[in-house]
Amino acid sequence: MPTLLPTPFKSITPGLGAVTALAICFTPLPLLAQGQPSEQENPEQEEAPSRAPIPLVPGEPTWNSFHGQLNAQKYSPLDQINTDNVGELEKVWEVHTGDVADGSGELPATVWSATPVFANDTLYIGTPFYRILALDPGSGEEKWSFDTQSSLEALTQPALKNRGVAYWEADDPVAGEPCQKIIYMGTMDAQLFAVDADSGEQCADFADNGVLDVNQWNDTNDRWPLSLLQPPTVVGDHLVLGWAGMDWAYEQAPPGTVYSINARTGEREWTFQALSDEMRDQSGTANVWTHMSADEERGLVYLPVSSPSPNYWGGNRTEEVPLGTSTTALDIETGEVVWSRQWVHHDIWDYDINAAPTLMDITVDGEEIPALIQATKMGFLFVVNRETGEDVWPIEERPVPSGDGSVEGEVYAPTQPFPTKPEPLLDQSEKPNVWALADAVSSGECSALWDDLHYEGMYTPPTTQGEGTLGFPISAGGVQWGGVAFDPESQTVIVNTSHIVQYIKLYNRDDYDKADSGSGNESGFAPQEGALYGMRLEVALNRLGMPCWEPPFGELVALDMTSGDIKWRRPVGASQQYGFFMPESWGSPTIGGPAVTAGNIIFIGASMDAKVRAYSLETGEELWSDQTEAPSVSNPAVYEYNGRQYVAFVSGGNTILKDQVGDQIAVYALPE
Repeated sequence: MPTLLPTPFKSITPGLGAVTALAICFTPLPLLAQGQPSEQENPEQEEAPSRAPIPLVPGEPTWNSFHGQLNAQKYSPLDQINTDNVGELEKVWEVHTGDVADGSGELPATVWSATPVFANDTLYIGTPFYRILALDPGSGEEKWSFDTQSSLEALTQPALKNRGVAYWEADDPVAGEPCQKIIYMGTMDAQLFAVDADSGEQCADFADNGVLDVNQWNDTNDRWPLSLLQPPTVVGDHLVLGWAGMDWAYEQAPPGTVYSINARTGEREWTFQALSDEMRDQSGTANVWTHMSADEERGLVYLPVSSPSPNYWGGNRTEEVPLGTSTTALDIETGEVVWSRQWVHHDIWDYDINAAPTLMDITVDGEEIPALIQATKMGFLFVVNRETGEDVWPIEERPVPSGDGSVEGEVYAPTQPFPTKPEPLLDQSEKPNVWALADAVSSGECSALWDDLHYEGMYTPPTTQGEGTLGFPISAGGVQWGGVAFDPESQTVIVNTSHIVQYIKLYNRDDYDKADSGSGNESGFAPQEGALYGMRLEVALNRLGMPCWEPPFGELVALDMTSGDIKWRRPVGASQQYGFFMPESWGSPTIGGPAVTAGNIIFIGASMDAKVRAYSLETGEELWSDQTEAPSVSNPAVYEYNGRQYVAFVSGGNTILKDQVGDQIAVYALPE
């Protein structure tokens, strides 16, 4: 049964790995005794005054958080740039930060996925060398910079990673006092920095002279630091912190805990944990490593919770873990769980909920619904009432395959949740077709691989047999952490999705030790140390590096949220191989998400070909593009400054997608 709990996690997403070679019955339940679902640090605090819920409405023309707004709509009410003139866009300024490495020298490669934050008449950027830049939004001129002096070591990741900064300002600023507006940024070694948004000086009253050591709370299975690669989610005076770690490495790992921190002082207010105390000792993760969303008027923050460890074997966690791989709504003042929906039961596929749910008000069958849409790696879009967690369109529990008996100690969920609307973004009903071209040029290599891969449909469990189990999608496919954008005027959702076939094989410990030949960037062999099985995950490519499955390899999709129906879909971007761009009809895998504007424009980078593009919201027609120095694997920012509308892209690249990294901030506007 799917769970809806008034009850009370993990690592950066294992990615496309060898995709570099592409260069191509709902039941309310009482509060469960699930360990310590929420631990209030300040139980004597006064209850927050109740506020009447109000609908979500288009916001101010700012872009002051990771997804533009706390509702994660990635929507701008600006319409100076529109379908009639977007073709005239020109690059009006660019900045090269110098904070870049390709991994060939002493430093690990950089992965730069920072959304530019526009607030306080400034564009704020975090870099993968853990510096904060404050730039003039109209010219790119530096106002100030702050260097955390963090060690540039890949402590928990295969690369130096940063997804940017968070912004807070006081409701009642005290004139002449510092840090009435603050920029926050975390580091891979679990230090959270707070600096004055006007001056770049550390905030002396926050934690220890402007630095909070989050790793002081890493007290269970502390195999790695609680890396702060994603900026905090700022809700009122709360900083809500998740963390990232190492995927696929250990059976027992730091258990996922979310912290609410006072934005002014750095004091811990409450904690949330997705695992019971017993499970925290024997498993781990089930953390929140991506951004969160919030409905301030309803006093709720929404957590996309990832899967427990180890990722691809669950023999150490055979009891139910109802908050793993879920969307969980917490009371922002107390951390208590208001409701939770689990999207994968007994997750043994690393199907982390990897994107903040997007909050929206939609009209369905004449009824106004305060809704939430959760995009997933599976290519599913789950739509529920954000107040209660109840289905908007029915979500059905359907039978799924069980194992083949080759994996000791494993249990299998007999059913999994399937949305009836919207329809899946990927067709998982049968094994994907072999791409005839890739098969022909490799003398049938793809067909032979397909014949040796086990597949019984969506949720086929991992096996030790043959080449393993085909996964479509699995860790790299579906929707990644960019999530969905929403146009509140037309009630249209925009989402980009990757079509990636991978295969997973488990190895018992002796066989793993013999077979282990190392791993690439978040692909290949991984030990799951302590578990009965190590594993190997690969992208299904032929010897020439061509994908064995039919294109398109990525699409952009528009959905009508009044009906749940798809309005249009089209390939997005172009794949690349040996320096050559493939036909755009083949599309590209994507990392990063879209933004949408009142000018009926969709802006997105995300693709392998390192282009940034504008599409028509109504038709999906490509209206504009420009070449940048690396794939823009971050969400774009749309803002207005001195009466002029701008669109900013961070073009930093991600070596999971392609061996091309950069340090470019590229900003576009119409000619003056």
